[in-house]
Amino acid sequence: MSEQPARIQGIPAGLTLRRLDRDQTPVADWLCGCGRHERATGGPAVARLASAVIVGVCPHREGRPAA
Repeated sequence: MSEQPARIQGIPAGLTLRRLDRDQTPVADWLCGCGRHERATGGPAVARLASAVIVGVCPHREGRPAA
């Protein structure tokens, strides 16, 4: 029996940036089309994650378009 990736329903894939106001610690959440989730906290980490995300491309599957 082969292992199947988890399918998340009801939560759209994409990048969400929060707490961008002055004197708040920024937070970024990225849900890839393949179901992998990544979170970055703090200005430099959020900037790295936001610049690395390419809509419709899943880096977890060797650059193939996300499902």
